[in-house]
Amino acid sequence: MAEKHTLSCLVENQFGVLARVAGLISARGFNIDSLTVSATEDPTVSRMTIVVDADAQKLEQVKRQLSRLIDVIDVSELKSGEFLDRELLLVRLNGANREAVLKTVESVGAKVADTAANSLVIEAMGDTKRMDELVEKLRPHGIQQLVRTGRIALPRPAAG
Repeated sequence: MAEKHTLSCLVENQFGVLARVAGLISARGFNIDSLTVSATEDPTVSRMTIVVDADAQKLEQVKRQLSRLIDVIDVSELKSGEFLDRELLLVRLNGANREAVLKTVESVGAKVADTAANSLVIEAMGDTKRMDELVEKLRPHGIQQLVRTGRIALPRPAAG
C-alpha cells in the first residue's frame, strides 16, 4: 500500500539537477506531493526535500536510482518522528467577517500579513499536519487564494 514518504537529497548546485531528479521520480510513476530545493551551508550544495506517495519496495528502487545520478551526493528517507519539518502558508480570505477571522488566526498562532478592503492575507508556518488543520479552520471564512511552500525538513540529531 502506498503512503507518503519524505526524502532528503543533497545535490550539487548545478543547472538541470532539479529536472533530472523530478524526471526520474515521475518516470517511475510517482506523483511528487511536494518538492522544495534550497541552498545549504555550502554554496555548492543544495538540499531537496521530496514528498512522494509510494509503497516501500518502489521507494527503495527510486532511492537507489536517485543515488546513481551524477549530481546527487546523498539520498536518505526521513522517517516519522526522526525529522523536523515546516511549511509556509499564505491564504487570502474574504474580508467580510474580519472579527471571526482574526479570532481564528490568533487561536492558531498565525498572523495577518496584509489587509485590503475586501480581503485579508494570513501567514502561517508549521508542520504539514498543522497547516492542513489551519486550512480546514479557514475554509468557512471564504478562501479566495491559497499557496503553500511544500515541506522542508531536517533530520533530528542522533541521541547521545
